[in-house]
Amino acid sequence: MRRRILPFALPLAIAAVVLTGCSVTATPTASSSASVAATSAAAQTVADIDAAVPAAAAAVLAENADGTVVNDDEWDAADAVGITLSGSTATSDASGVEVSGSTVTVTAAGVYRVSGSLDGQLVVAAPDDALVVLILDGASVTASTGAAIQVVSADDVAINLAEGSTNTITGASSADADASAAVYADTDLTISGSGALAVTDSGNDGISATDDLAIIGGTITVNAADDGLRGKDSLIISGGTVSITAGGDALKSDQTDDATKGYVWIGGGTVDATAGDDGIDAQTDAVISAGTFTVASDDDGIHSETILVIAGGDVTVTRSNEGIESADIRIAGGTTRVTSTDDGVNASGNSSGGGMGGGMQDTGEKLTISGGTLLVDALGDGLDSNGTIEMTGGEVTVFGPTANDNGALDSNGGITISGGTLVAIGSSGMAETPEASSPQGWLAASVSGAAGSTVQITDGSGAVISSYTATKTFASVVFSSAEITSGQTYTVTVDGAATSVTAGVAAAGGMGGGGRGR
Repeated sequence: MRRRILPFALPLAIAAVVLTGCSVTATPTASSSASVAATSAAAQTVADIDAAVPAAAAAVLAENADGTVVNDDEWDAADAVGITLSGSTATSDASGVEVSGSTVTVTAAGVYRVSGSLDGQLVVAAPDDALVVLILDGASVTASTGAAIQVVSADDVAINLAEGSTNTITGASSADADASAAVYADTDLTISGSGALAVTDSGNDGISATDDLAIIGGTITVNAADDGLRGKDSLIISGGTVSITAGGDALKSDQTDDATKGYVWIGGGTVDATAGDDGIDAQTDAVISAGTFTVASDDDGIHSETILVIAGGDVTVTRSNEGIESADIRIAGGTTRVTSTDDGVNASGNSSGGGMGGGMQDTGEKLTISGGTLLVDALGDGLDSNGTIEMTGGEVTVFGPTANDNGALDSNGGITISGGTLVAIGSSGMAETPEASSPQGWLAASVSGAAGSTVQITDGSGAVISSYTATKTFASVVFSSAEITSGQTYTVTVDGAATSVTAGVAAAGGMGGGGRGR
């Protein structure tokens, strides 16, 4: 039966209805519950979902359509029939395989083990209710036109990478090919296993599915002229090791016709990406709940149009124009590091207005930090929201701009802090502080230093509350923690030079609370 990834906690009775709603012509050897972050080694059941997905991620995923995955326990490798590739042709004893010149077509549901080399195309054109599994076991397919592996029709298709195998898929360089990827599926597509897969397309995408694309295992390397991995309805990575070099977006989901689709979810595995455009580009939501994600991008590190959640894992944006951007950004867990030439974390998108020339009104965007560790190194604004910034927990360190036309903190609708620890070090010209009414105390100081300078904050008794080493030139420090009490006096010391400040009072020359917007 076709499995649905249920990325949120459904009541078991409802989940059972979802899971028994469809079937395929291939018969699996064993039945199991739906999986979240499934791998070839072990599948998790619906009962595991609450523990597997942090609440902040589950709440967003609950509003999206379920993704589709073919788990390895739904088919048996022992049932596989062979397809042997040989230069410009192939041989197979399977009745569901047709060979015409250099085109090999799978026409029926089943499990097929593919080995050898083909200068041509491997096509799946099976019935609409068929489950087709392609076990790549030392397979190399190089196309002269279009996709090297093209799925024309089926219900679900799985590509399994056999243990110990190395497989190579190379698409044609034609930029106007109908099937615009080296691996292209007009169906749901799952990639699993423990083997290796290298995908290259010098004119198009690497791996693309017009429905759901799920990566649950394997060591996968993608080098693509355009997008690396694209699942139009959804892109889900829950296992495996993925390396991407893409001229366009590294990870993409771009369904515009359904607000519950077009999302990207990293729930496990390791992803290392270099992108000429965005690292992640989601038409609706982008969610990271576990997994290691590292990206160097020429545009946004992570971008979504609706909601962007980081609730776990280890996320590093080593290069970007804007590091993290969405209309609603929620940092709830994990460790996130962002380096950007413009804004580090930018809540924007509800309005084309904003900015110093376009007005300073609150247009409804939200940046919410409730947990995790966030480190930002930005040449533009460090934390920026065209609406509000709210912090209730977590640890945030911002090394902001050196120029006075941006600030380490920037909001149109104000900054409120009720928990966690925040230090924002940057220029002074546009420095902003939290609201005077913020439940948690904060302090601001106009103090100067350079890269390598030590910033130390002490209370009235001389006890050290916190200490930081600056990474660049600065002229302003804003700090908030549970140890700061409004109205009390504290000392901010930079390389031995002490400045006395009163908590809850904006530094001279700064923007104060209430926001000023960018």
